[in-house]
Amino acid sequence: MDLQEIKETGIEIFDKTLDLVYPRHCPVCDEIVSAISFGWDGVVTGQLIHDKCRKKIRYIHGNTCLKCGKLLPDSESDNEYCRDCYKTKHVFDRGFSIFEYRSISGAIYRFKYSGRQEYARFFAGEAKKLCGARLKKLGIEAIVPVPMFKGKEKKRGYNQAEIFAKELSLALKIPMRNDIIERNRNTRPMKELDVCGRRNNLKKAFNITQNDVKFKCILIIDDIYTTGSTIDEIAHEFRITGVKRIYFLTLAIGQTT
Repeated sequence: MDLQEIKETGIEIFDKTLDLVYPRHCPVCDEIVSAISFGWDGVVTGQLIHDKCRKKIRYIHGNTCLKCGKLLPDSESDNEYCRDCYKTKHVFDRGFSIFEYRSISGAIYRFKYSGRQEYARFFAGEAKKLCGARLKKLGIEAIVPVPMFKGKEKKRGYNQAEIFAKELSLALKIPMRNDIIERNRNTRPMKELDVCGRRNNLKKAFNITQNDVKFKCILIIDDIYTTGSTIDEIAHEFRITGVKRIYFLTLAIGQTT
C-alpha cells in the first residue's frame, strides 16, 4: 500500500467514525440516515440518502442541449440546442447538470442557506456516477467553484459551490482551485432580474487573481444553471488568460425560458 492509498484509507475510516458520532441527514427528507443498516446483503454502511427518497429524484438524461445541457422538450428532441442557446452566444464550451431542479430544489435550498454542507458528498457521488467518465475524458486540469463575494461568504459561513467542488475534486481526483478568480463586488440576487439584467449585473464582477493561469481546460462549478450569465462572465475572464476549453457542471438546471 503506497502513501496515497494509506491517506485515502485513513480519510475513509475518519469519515465513517464521524458518521457514527454525527449522523448525516438525507438530502431529500432531511431526516437522519443511519450510519449502519442491515439488509439481505448484510451490513450496509456509508449511506447518504434513504432508499425511498432516492426514488423521488429526477436526473438529467435523454435529449439535452449540446451547449448548456438543458433537457429538450419532446417537440424539440431532434434539435442540437435549446431555444435559449439558439438565441444566446455563450462563452463556455459546454455544460452538464445532475438533477432536474424541481426534484431537488429543497435540498439545494438547505445546502445553501441552512448549513447542510454534508449534502455535498451525496451530490459529488451522484455527479461521478452520472457524468464522471465524460468529465474525465475532457482532460480537465482544474475544478473552479464560482466565487462568492467575501462579505457575503463571511456572513453565510461558506460558499456552497466551493463545498461541492471540494467533494467533486476528491471523487474525480482532479485538483480544485479556489484561488485563481474572485468576485470583487456584491451583485444583486439573480432571481430578481431578467436575462438582460443578469448580464448587466455581472459586468466586471469577477477578477482573475493569478498573473499566469497555465490551465488549458477547466470545469466551473455552481449550484444552479438558469441563463448562463454567471458562467459566461467567469468564462470570459478565463478566455482572456488563454484557457482554451471551458466546461461547467451544476447541481441542477432549470427549464428553457
